[in-house]
Amino acid sequence: MRVVVQRVSEASVTIGGAVKCSIGAGLLVLLGVGNEDGEDDIEYLVKKTAGLRIFDDDAGVMNRSVVDVGGEVIVVSQFTLMASTRKGNRPSYIEAAGHQKAIPLYEEFCSRMSAAIGRPVGTGEFGADMQVALVNDGPVTICIDSKSR
Repeated sequence: MRVVVQRVSEASVTIGGAVKCSIGAGLLVLLGVGNEDGEDDIEYLVKKTAGLRIFDDDAGVMNRSVVDVGGEVIVVSQFTLMASTRKGNRPSYIEAAGHQKAIPLYEEFCSRMSAAIGRPVGTGEFGADMQVALVNDGPVTICIDSKSR
């Protein structure tokens, strides 16, 4: 399982011309689910993401988490995070989990993230053509792979 975590001052997800969700300051989390992923990957990434100290404290040092600052979170499924580019120029998505496996894991990740931050998280729509807009604050972007711990 892989996440790309972006610290944002605002973000939104639009599907079919309608805004599905939007947030102010917080995190936009892009989530890729692989064939070998399970509950332990979710637990690891939720804890790591919710606890990332990437927000400034009073001294201007990145020392606070999204929980500490009362920030919001959007989680968007993105199977392309599982792409392999080892051979040629056309990415292979063979390591990305199919819908039957990925949807329940995505939904569980969102549920656990909501519990970890103490508020609902915004979501995209699994498999939909989404337009994701964000203002990356910093910019701060962190990539985490649960298999690289």
